[in-house]
Amino acid sequence: MGNTSTHVFRIGVFAVIEDAGKVLLARRRDIGWWNLPGGGMEAGETVDDALRREIREEVGIEVHIDYLVGVYSKPQKSEVVLTFLCHPASGTPGTSDEVSEVGWFPMDDLPEPLLPKHRQRLHDALRQGEHAVVAAQTTTTEEDQGEKTLL
Repeated sequence: MGNTSTHVFRIGVFAVIEDAGKVLLARRRDIGWWNLPGGGMEAGETVDDALRREIREEVGIEVHIDYLVGVYSKPQKSEVVLTFLCHPASGTPGTSDEVSEVGWFPMDDLPEPLLPKHRQRLHDALRQGEHAVVAAQTTTTEEDQGEKTLL
């Protein structure tokens, strides 16, 4: 095959963790925004192993992975993000090196500031659709966070 690309894409894995009608969100220490637990896959990991590891590292719980919510393209960062609906399996959510605060929130009372791309993924997860979403999330970090001052 000609025109072989050596471009590397980052694969992100994030969880909408739902329990009794509330979702678990984490506040990032670095920027002060609320977001879904998750992060980047590492070499040699499966998608589900990466998701479980990120959740364990960030909020300290084990989860059951229910299904794929959506595939989100972020071409501006050469990133593809997979988001899964999960339910808690064991443990109590807590803070970590990356997370300053955690909380369970009803969908009609989400905390601010919440990363806009994560808000979209949350709504997609809880829309009761039968199929996964495929969507582009092409706004820049600056566009998403521009109106709010960072902590």
